[in-house]
Amino acid sequence: MKDDFQATWEQYTSAWKEESAENKLNIFKQCLDRSCQYNDPVVKTTGYDELSAYMLDFHKQIAGGHFVTQYFLAHSNKSIARWEMRNDKNELLGDGISYGEYNEAGKLISMTGFFETPG
Repeated sequence: MKDDFQATWEQYTSAWKEESAENKLNIFKQCLDRSCQYNDPVVKTTGYDELSAYMLDFHKQIAGGHFVTQYFLAHSNKSIARWEMRNDKNELLGDGISYGEYNEAGKLISMTGFFETPG
């Protein structure tokens, strides 16, 4: 089951690298529940549209911004992942930890990111 959750997690994180709302939506449909919730120190979103808008704004701030999972554990429809944030030159910009929850179909229903915020 861990492998299934990790595959879903990696599919979700790949959406952060996509630059178009259409590509993000195609990924979302495969790995996220339609009413998924995303929460981090900066924002809280619900559903595909709000999450996609946040991700697109992220790309305006960080060209080629994406996340690389360094460590992943899952059980009981929950996961934690340690990740690195990188830019289009693959330079390390930061790191953090995320917590995920999955529905019975194996799709993410909640993603919560933890990372240091400036100042």
